[in-house]
Amino acid sequence: MNFIEPNLETILPILEKLTQDKKPLWGKMSAQRMVEHLTDTLKIATGEGPQELVIEEDKITRMLAFLDSDKEMAQNITVPFADENEVLRHEEIELAIDEFIETFLYFEEIYEINSELTEIHPFYGPLNFEQWQKLNAKHLTHHFKQFELL
Repeated sequence: MNFIEPNLETILPILEKLTQDKKPLWGKMSAQRMVEHLTDTLKIATGEGPQELVIEEDKITRMLAFLDSDKEMAQNITVPFADENEVLRHEEIELAIDEFIETFLYFEEIYEINSELTEIHPFYGPLNFEQWQKLNAKHLTHHFKQFELL
């Protein structure tokens, strides 16, 4: 499976195709909620949205192996930190995309400043920049397919 390159040059033209009223192929998230969810994930990666591990530590190795695999994320997966009914932060999708861009730039900057940084993902444990990028590639691909952007 080929996953999207997790960089803004690749991501932005895809996000530009997303409209407020676009319906997903699966799941209940609105288009804007999906963008805000992508931002929330980046905030976890930067330490702005700290999370606790929700899996047993002995399962981390298996989860990291999934990150290294060519397997896609499952459709209709539910996670406790991504409520599709969460109140939207922005009045329109364009503002949500702007926040995503700002957060993505900060994500890149903070790991460039501190290459040893790790932040805990609830299902994967402490991840470094390379691991977060693998997760971002899978995560972006998953949601962009969900909204027929890929």
